[in-house]
Amino acid sequence: MNDTLANLDRRQFVRAATLAGLAGCGMGALAGRAADEPKAMRKFTLCLACGPIGVPGDPRKVIGLASQFGFEAIDPSAQFLGKLTDVELREYLGEMKDKKLAWGAAGLPLDFRGGDPAFEQGLKSLPDFALALRRAGVTRVATWLSPRHDSLTYVANFRQHARRLREVARVLGDHGLRLGLEYVGPKTSWSGGRYPFIHTMAEMKDLIAEIKCDNVGFLLDSWHWYTAQETEADLLSLKGSDVILCHLNDAPSGVPVEQQMDNRRDLPCATGVIDLKRFLGAMVKIGYDGPVVCEPFSQELRKMPPEQALAAVAAAMKRAIALLGA
Repeated sequence: MNDTLANLDRRQFVRAATLAGLAGCGMGALAGRAADEPKAMRKFTLCLACGPIGVPGDPRKVIGLASQFGFEAIDPSAQFLGKLTDVELREYLGEMKDKKLAWGAAGLPLDFRGGDPAFEQGLKSLPDFALALRRAGVTRVATWLSPRHDSLTYVANFRQHARRLREVARVLGDHGLRLGLEYVGPKTSWSGGRYPFIHTMAEMKDLIAEIKCDNVGFLLDSWHWYTAQETEADLLSLKGSDVILCHLNDAPSGVPVEQQMDNRRDLPCATGVIDLKRFLGAMVKIGYDGPVVCEPFSQELRKMPPEQALAAVAAAMKRAIALLGA
């Protein structure tokens, strides 16, 4: 058992265990991979992304934290990587290799949702961003699409997204990077503006086809899959290579799906509202081989000390993986 966890008082322990849906599970299993965990069944990796769980993400400390809590990948910071000398980068990558850690996906630092000036300015700096990632061996970038607009109709917004994201994809592709796009599924999100926009997998397929770049695919989120009321068949309509990144979470219980709010989620397996066994099982079936990140948007989690929060997240993700069976 981790020394930090051993010092938790009973209230903290119960709180972390409850939040992660760990009734009956031993906390000592958090820091390593369970012996019966079905690693052979899957190609994807459990990735530590500090931002979505409210934990400080110092790139120099993330490697140790990821290893300590049993993660298999870490999110890259292009800003950090771009400042490293060749020697420093080799040492950093060597430490990752020693800890058996792979890369996750970087966020896209470019405003393609607003006006042309902001987009054009972001596009100018995109090659430096891409170069920093390529130099470190990163291959994945991901972002999300707003599901509504206050002034652009669906068709006008679709054309703008296709044009702009095509330009982005070409720059990233020149550096060996793939781009994952996330649709936002909750009705409370896409119905909140004057003009609804892409909020389903089928619509995102149309946009990806219109972009016409073979390095563009999906950022799949179990929350948006659930709130878009999609099925396993929708997931199985994809190939593993179509998916760039996955997000994992659960939904509050007792709330009708059409009333779910995007920033009110929970840790994987906390409620069982989202069928994560079916979601992850589909990822195994299609051969998805990229990172899976926990994105719970949980205020309770953010109130915890960092190591306690990491323990709860690691335990929740391992509980989700255990649903796949031995």
